[in-house]
Amino acid sequence: MMLHLSRVFLVAALTVLAPAGSAAEPTPEQLHIGVQRICPVSGLPLGDHGPPVKVLVGQQEEEIFLCCKACATRQIDAAHWKTIHTNIAAAQRVCPVMKKDLPAKPAWEIIGGRVVFVCCPPCLKKIAAEPESHLQQIDQLYAESLQTERGVREER
Repeated sequence: MMLHLSRVFLVAALTVLAPAGSAAEPTPEQLHIGVQRICPVSGLPLGDHGPPVKVLVGQQEEEIFLCCKACATRQIDAAHWKTIHTNIAAAQRVCPVMKKDLPAKPAWEIIGGRVVFVCCPPCLKKIAAEPESHLQQIDQLYAESLQTERGVREER
């Protein structure tokens, strides 16, 4: 899989999520970093090499994060790319239009720079008509997934 990194942006995301017990809501970028989990180039966990680097990939300019600036000069690994999309779909869990669980092979599209998974292609048209509200719903789904995951880790 050959994906090229277009414009590179440094992200001032010093933490992946708001600290436990913090009243501050995580930003959409922090949520995305949390659900993406790994660098598409190195496969290393995001945040291991300092603040993740935001980049735009491909003609649709999908926003993703790299573990460091050095990875911006290297090729994306297809296996890591697949893992990232699997991570994002698992964190989203639900079609933001129909409010039902995503199927095993959901439809998807890049909307507002982000990969959005849905239960069926007609839902993509509904999201395109009102992207901001749907992206906010997806951020809420990400936050719920990350909160649940954090609770499971704390119980161990």
